[in-house]
Amino acid sequence: MKKIKLACIVDDDPIFVFGIKKMMKLIEFCENFLVFANGQEALDSLTAIINKGGDIPQLILLDLNMPVMDGWEFLEEFTKTNPPKEITIYILTSSIDPRDLKRAKQFNRVSNYVIKPITIENLESIKNSLT
Repeated sequence: MKKIKLACIVDDDPIFVFGIKKMMKLIEFCENFLVFANGQEALDSLTAIINKGGDIPQLILLDLNMPVMDGWEFLEEFTKTNPPKEITIYILTSSIDPRDLKRAKQFNRVSNYVIKPITIENLESIKNSLT
């Protein structure tokens, strides 16, 4: 199975980030990844990459509950950017609130809503949907 070239993780939990990076390496999920601790860092960096014509991620794994700029605010702002190619967004969250799931469906760029904890099977499913 082909690897994703570049994935992006936007999550403020260092333990979750450590774990998902380990799982990604284990299943050869992607060649490289970007990690941001909140939506503002991700938005600023991704916007700069898009504006410079750099390599943009194929996939963004987005947490909802973060400081500074949460996942919802990131989605609102990121949908205003115009990346040169499609970026798939998966929401990875601990929220089981049906209102969050309904809200996520309002964003065309959001492909799926996955409730934590994330499993290797979840990651393989995401990878298979993209490659």
